[in-house]
This record gives sequence, C-alpha cells and structure tokens, in this order.
Amino acid sequence: MNLVKTSTALALVAAFTAPAMAADEINFYGKANVTIQMSDDGEGSFSEVKSNASRLGVTGGLKINDALSVVYKAEFQVDMDGDSDDNITARNQYIGLKGNFGTVLLGKNDTVTKQSQGKVDIFSDLEADIKVLWKGENRMSDTLTYFTPKFGLFQAGLTYSAEGDEQSDAGISAAVTYGDAKLKSNNFYAAVAIDSEVKGYDIFRATVATKFAGIKFGAMLQTQEDVESGKELEGLMVSAAYKIDGFTLKGQVQTAEVDGGDDKSGISAGVDYSLAKNAKIFAFYTSFDMDTGADQDYLATGIEYKF
Repeated sequence: MNLVKTSTALALVAAFTAPAMAADEINFYGKANVTIQMSDDGEGSFSEVKSNASRLGVTGGLKINDALSVVYKAEFQVDMDGDSDDNITARNQYIGLKGNFGTVLLGKNDTVTKQSQGKVDIFSDLEADIKVLWKGENRMSDTLTYFTPKFGLFQAGLTYSAEGDEQSDAGISAAVTYGDAKLKSNNFYAAVAIDSEVKGYDIFRATVATKFAGIKFGAMLQTQEDVESGKELEGLMVSAAYKIDGFTLKGQVQTAEVDGGDDKSGISAGVDYSLAKNAKIFAFYTSFDMDTGADQDYLATGIEYKF
C-alpha cells in the first residue's frame, strides 16, 4: 500500500514538472528533518526516531503578460521515519493568479492567521510548536486566499474557508502585516490576525519580531474562544535566538491560561550548528507543564537538510 501511495505522489509531482519547458518559472524543493529522541507523553519515557514535517514540493508560474501571471504550488509531507501508513500526505496545494491587483489562490492552504506568525515560532514543526497549546495553526481545504499588493511595508490578507459540504461551517481568517517576517530587509516585523469560526474557534493573534546586537526576539499574544462552548484561552509566547559563529542558541516559552482553570505552559531550549547554508545538526529539550493533563518532556538531536 505504501508503494502505491508513494508511486502516486511521485506521479503527481512528475505531472507538475512535465510542462517545465512551457513555464516561465518552476522550482523543485524539499526539506528533510529527522530526530532521534527520548519522549515522555505522560505514560513513561521511550525512544523514537521522528520525521518532523519533512516535505517535497514544486512551485511555479506562467507569465501571461506584464500584469498577470498564473502561480501554483503542490507540496507533500514525507514520513521519513516509516511509522505512518500514510507516508505521503498533502500540505499546501493551490493554483491562482498574481498581478497588480494582488494574489488570489484556490485550493488547500495555511490560513493567513497561521502565516502571520512569520518566523517567531523558532521550534515550529518540533515538539514545542505553538499548535500544541494554541488553536489557529490551520491548514484548510476548500479555501480562497487573497493577498493585497504591498503598500510600503504593509500587506493585508484574507482566507475564506468554504463549507465543503452541508454539515460544515464556513470560516474567515484575516491578517495585516508590517515589515519582513524573515528580518532580512528590515529589523522589525509585526502582524495582527483574526479567525472567525475557523475549525470552531474565534481567535485574535498579535505578533512582533525584531533583531539587534545579533539577537532575534519574537513575541505572540493570543486569545481564543470555542464558538460552541464559549470557553476562552489567553496565551503568550516569547522566543529568542542568538547566533555565534556556526552555532545558534535558542529559547522559547509559551503559556495558555484557560478560563476556569487547566492552565498549561511550555519551555524549550535548543542549539543549532550549521554544516552548510542549507544543512544543520541540532538538539533541543522541551517540557510541558499541564495543570490537569499529563506533563510531557522531550530530549532530541537531529539533522536537517533543505534543497
């Protein structure tokens, strides 16, 4: 069964890459991130090898004229540790138009609220990913996404998540960003985002990031409400990363204060060592303190390669 799914995924990638001669732009890319770790989910510790959102993808576009282009993306998550029966799964996959009016995308995509975090979650895709304690990290099917052109350093975005069927509800995600999320073209980034009934939650999220003296700082504030139950959560996350020679030292703290109790918090520390521009080895420790649930601890080391 895995062979069939793998063959199908490769055929899909080949289908996208086949018309390369006719396209103005086509890019094949990927990321392999695998750790060996000691994990304790509350039932006792165990060792495991874990693939952390490893992926393959292709992006491209066709220039129609100076004011209009077709753009597309097809990305697949690859389970490199071999634990899952579904070793090839869909990530963001869409097609759209880009021009002076902005960008319109149709398909499966991260909401603009999720995208608004930029690079502030420095343990994204690992055990300390902010999605462990917060809602809002949604990759939705049946979406229409619109990004305005940039007005100076400002840009706005909107995601409409269609019902898909008569038993589901539509949702809207909106965001306004300022600056460069990668902190390359300038040293400040900020974003404000909201979700309305996206996967059953209303969310407000504010994000800021900056760098000075070789240190990158980030912070996120989030409030969320379960639309059905009315239960509310307030959370704060702060992160910092300092690069010295080939090493990057990282730390992150996240809180989640739930209305009526059941507070949660997580703390992580890690170090990356650069082997090359697109390859690194790394290690991290993450600990979650749950009021009513089981505490969790993870100690890991791994390797990442991007191409």
